[in-house]
Amino acid sequence: MLDRSRYGGTILVSMNQLDTATRVRIVACLVEGNSIRATCRMTGVAKGTVLKLLADLGRACADYMDRTLVNLPCKKIQCDEVWSFCYAKDKNVPSRMNGQPGIGSIWTRTAIDAETKLIASFHVGTRDAKCANHFMCDLADRLANRVQLTTDGHKAYLYAVGLAFEGAIDYTMLIKLYGNEPAGEARYSPAKCTGIKLDIIAGEPDLDHASTSYVERSNLTLRMGSRRFTRLTNAFSKKIENLEYAVAIHFFHYNLCRRHETIRTTPAMASGVANHVWKLDEMIALIPEPTVAAWGSKRLRQIGSSK
Repeated sequence: MLDRSRYGGTILVSMNQLDTATRVRIVACLVEGNSIRATCRMTGVAKGTVLKLLADLGRACADYMDRTLVNLPCKKIQCDEVWSFCYAKDKNVPSRMNGQPGIGSIWTRTAIDAETKLIASFHVGTRDAKCANHFMCDLADRLANRVQLTTDGHKAYLYAVGLAFEGAIDYTMLIKLYGNEPAGEARYSPAKCTGIKLDIIAGEPDLDHASTSYVERSNLTLRMGSRRFTRLTNAFSKKIENLEYAVAIHFFHYNLCRRHETIRTTPAMASGVANHVWKLDEMIALIPEPTVAAWGSKRLRQIGSSK
């Protein structure tokens, strides 16, 4: 309803909104790996409404983690990247859309604390040096002390780590050696790992703790917990913005809401970022209230003229 009693003043446009219980049901479906359409069928909520909640909550979760994941007392960090795609796989992208940002292969980079299992930083983008630099600089700004870092053999990390940490790090690059790629029906299985190679890049890392096992396991958690990362389905993201929102919601739930069996609490509590296990209604409460709009805006004039 549009209140015109204060012409020229400030008004609020009231709209029908979902109650908290319905929002909790929607978010519960999404963080357990359901697609948007499956969530709509399970909750009876329209697709556009679910996508609007995804965007609002994704922005709120990203903003909260950006503010709170600072001065982290991490000691051992592992980094890796997860492949996905938006709109279409590279081979199926129309020629008119080649080179457009957010189309084709997308890589989600993650940094996990090996002790508390906290996802300290993440970045959604391409696999180039620019995104690697942005990711590592963000990670370095969030750490309170010198850490031991292990990454895979992605060469973009060599410059990115040096740029971000300026030598104040114990850095190992772990390179896995693989056999021949499987053929036939087994082609979707990874090639057999025949060995590893450890390259000390900076500092004096403890090679007994040079590993990417925890971050690779968190990659599996991401693929199981977010439908957009499930292979061989049509649940991929059509827009990179929606992928970013989904990733932010997943990692917020992973860090603050989900108890981990190995540490028997949430990663955020183990890291001192939170003092309790968050519930979904608390998570949803992060979404800001509807903003106050000024009378005379184009959208309000359209609403007023339709009365």
